[in-house]
Amino acid sequence: MTTHVDAPAQDVWRLFVDVERWPELTESMRKVSRVDSGPLRVGSEALIKQPGLARARWKVTELDPGRSFIWETTAVGVTSVGGHLVEPGDDGSTITLSLRQTGPLARLVGWLLGSRINCYLTMELEGFRHGAESGRG
Repeated sequence: MTTHVDAPAQDVWRLFVDVERWPELTESMRKVSRVDSGPLRVGSEALIKQPGLARARWKVTELDPGRSFIWETTAVGVTSVGGHLVEPGDDGSTITLSLRQTGPLARLVGWLLGSRINCYLTMELEGFRHGAESGRG
């Protein structure tokens, strides 16, 4: 999912990496707690509680500072990989959020939770856009 943002990429990036503030930006997050401290980096972990979903422990697996990070979590039979990308443009920036699920139960989880997952991604995309545009980044 992608959207345009009337804010510089660095404002979006600050929101991306301040994961504990995400519940302020979107109702798709109840609580986010970093397991470690300091700047977000490869290996950083956070516990996330979302409405109607089990608590999940997400671990950063890739990071391109100022541009993108990817993290993943594994539950019984499913690995979820979430991507966060911001790209600068002449009149603001572009945000792209993605979620890919693999594993023996990925198809079943997609069938059961696909619409909720898409709804949450839309809410998060809008939360990042609104947060950056309102100067909360």
